[in-house]
Amino acid sequence: MKQFVAVYGAEPEGVWAAPGRVNLIGEHTDYNDGFVLPFALPQRTVVGASRVDTPEWTVWSEQTGERITFDLSEHVAGWAAYVAGVVWVLREAGFDVPGARMALTSDVPLGAGLSSSAALESSVLTALADLGGLDLPVDERPALAQRAENDYAGMPCGIMDQSASIRCRAGHALFLDCRTLEVEHIPFDVAAAGLAVLVIDTKAPHRHVTGEYAARRTTCEEAAHALGIPALRDATLAMVADLADPVQQRRARHVVTEDQRVLDTVALLRDGRVREIGPLMTASHASMRDDFEITVPEVDTAVEAALSAGAYGARMTGGGFGGCVLALVDADATNKVTSAVTDAFAACGYTPPEPFVAIPGPGATRL
Repeated sequence: MKQFVAVYGAEPEGVWAAPGRVNLIGEHTDYNDGFVLPFALPQRTVVGASRVDTPEWTVWSEQTGERITFDLSEHVAGWAAYVAGVVWVLREAGFDVPGARMALTSDVPLGAGLSSSAALESSVLTALADLGGLDLPVDERPALAQRAENDYAGMPCGIMDQSASIRCRAGHALFLDCRTLEVEHIPFDVAAAGLAVLVIDTKAPHRHVTGEYAARRTTCEEAAHALGIPALRDATLAMVADLADPVQQRRARHVVTEDQRVLDTVALLRDGRVREIGPLMTASHASMRDDFEITVPEVDTAVEAALSAGAYGARMTGGGFGGCVLALVDADATNKVTSAVTDAFAACGYTPPEPFVAIPGPGATRL
């Protein structure tokens, strides 16, 4: 890894990578013990790493040009918190984490709802587990990476992002039951069906830690408590209709209907009926817009323009308040849909969007 050599003057012991992700469907269901269906992106965070003999960690980021050294005696802030959080959570779990020097580079877009933070955590965790020879099964790693983000970095995310970054397979979507953590790899070869998943980065920045994401999670937990159930995974629409608080009712209705949309999407994909998932994607977006209230004008405009240009379905992906839109389109229609969205953004005076075609890739690995 040339960046590692440039920073530290030696070759790394190894190079590891973990991907960003898009969520095909199933938004804000993970922390409600529900179902999600993400897939890994080709875009990845790559880390070169070598052990050192002292219990300290140095990390350099190509994106910022910063080199930060820490030993966990004080809390680390900023982007390096995601690295320090991984070291911290591994040590909290009883692992003898080796000191290390690391160099990071990434082509996962930042602030676009594509889980750049999970890609960072997952790549570092994979590297440290290998460097230290840690007895850490792959299926136990997402929960540790999630805890690093929740308890150290301060972002109350569910387990979907880290699960996708670590456990996905190329050519498949990851059907994850967020209560049992059981996974099923669902074939998702859109190209074979003559289709493409167009990801449109709306360039509308999303900021979860500002409190909106946490507020949605709190409201869901309050709704579950009001219904006397462990989580909204256990609710029905009839139960939701009995909620006295109208905000809780809307939030819960989204979760209940979104869980069902995930199950319906999985059933269609198992049968190879890829085009037919389009209306479920569009219904998901309407639910996020109207019941969960997490969309912004840029993403709504992108969805409407994509559908008008012939997309089979379109929805925002990620935690909300900005970020990316997915559109399921004919493979030969990507330019047409891209042009329609770009023109719609220009008419509204928005920053030009950045589209790309997403091909389901593998999870975290040593290169």
